[in-house]
Amino acid sequence: MDSSLNPNKHLKEEFVSNLDGSSILEIAALLTIVPVNNNNDKSVSSKKNDDEIVVSRQWKAYSYAISLDFIFIVFPMLLFFTVLSEWVYHGVVLLSLLLLVLSVTAKKRSSSGLQRGQSLSFRANVSSYRVALMLITCLCILAVDFTIFPRRYAKTETYGTSLMDLGVGSFVLANAIVSRQARDVSSGNWISGLKATAPLLLLGFIRLVTTSGVDYQVHVTEYGQHWNFFFTLAAISILTSFVNIPAKYCGILGFTVLAGYQTWLVSGLNTYLLSHERGNNIISKNKEGVFSTLGYWGMYLLGVDLGYRLFYAKHSNTRSTTISIARVFLVSLILWIVTLLVDNYVERISRRTCNMPYVTWVLAQDLQALGIFMLSSYIPMNKLSPLEEAIDQNLLATFLLANVFTGMVNMAVDTIFASPLSSLVILTAYAFGLSVIIGTIHFSGFRLKFW
Repeated sequence: MDSSLNPNKHLKEEFVSNLDGSSILEIAALLTIVPVNNNNDKSVSSKKNDDEIVVSRQWKAYSYAISLDFIFIVFPMLLFFTVLSEWVYHGVVLLSLLLLVLSVTAKKRSSSGLQRGQSLSFRANVSSYRVALMLITCLCILAVDFTIFPRRYAKTETYGTSLMDLGVGSFVLANAIVSRQARDVSSGNWISGLKATAPLLLLGFIRLVTTSGVDYQVHVTEYGQHWNFFFTLAAISILTSFVNIPAKYCGILGFTVLAGYQTWLVSGLNTYLLSHERGNNIISKNKEGVFSTLGYWGMYLLGVDLGYRLFYAKHSNTRSTTISIARVFLVSLILWIVTLLVDNYVERISRRTCNMPYVTWVLAQDLQALGIFMLSSYIPMNKLSPLEEAIDQNLLATFLLANVFTGMVNMAVDTIFASPLSSLVILTAYAFGLSVIIGTIHFSGFRLKFW
């Protein structure tokens, strides 16, 4: 008799291994659906005053608003990531046409037009962008264990692109754009930086101990035997603390780091990183996580530079909303061109090593999505929905809860043998439960945030 707490561990590991991903175009379409649908929700809700719901502290009205946000924001994401995955391109066209109609209707309802300043509009749109990334992550980390989730959306083994490949890179970039460095605010000395990193290290060790303790499935080629997402964030934070330079120079340093790392990769490091052999030392056992940190650090520095130049530099505040949005789309277009060039002529995109084409792909894709979110600036009375506000104030709590719930579901259910209907019901219940709990946490005034 198998006494393991997770008897199907190896089967589940094989289920998410040796995958080639999807096309860049399909992932771009998916990441277009998310912000377009979000803008549709804002167009519909622009006539409501959700602020009164939060201020009045009426739980019944607030829970009703959270439920509506789940139906119109979260549930469509889940459907397009699973049962509607073959209708992605149709979804882009239909939702875009719907946005056009709703935007015109919303504008006619308003007599005041756009009243917000650039800084307020930007903060709201970046919050929507970060919340969307978190929702995508939370949905995917559980959905990937079910057959209803297309294998092409799961993380690639070596080279290629997929929806889940964007996860860590997008999280790093989203934090870089709104970081203290990007805002050109002093981050203090390296000692204070190390202290701020302590919670990330603690979470990394907690995840390591808990996954080992319950014999939870681990995709070793993702980070290594012991490394995880939190250790990568901690390493980036430590490196940034030691090399604390003004935002306007971060782009130069970031490009230098990436160029040097990419040269190292094609000069022989790839052979070591992509081989199945692992030595007995801690670095060799976690080679993917350790060395890919250089790529993620370079990405973070470039994100700081882009955030500073596009949104926080003194001249940025004097630009109109239209010019700011146009600049974001222009930079995204340039990065798309660079991505196609380096992917074809230097090395294929690889999340596993976080090489240069992966970095430029994440930058291009995320700026494109952010640009679409920024289009909501043209929607009169645009504001964050109650669910967005709740998640935005508790991004870390949302991610931690999602990880806990994902583990609980995996230990209780043989996910790879669940029927499509059962899978969809479980995923819907998981997503709705997460939304309600985070909404409750926000309603009670709690906030958990440190990176």
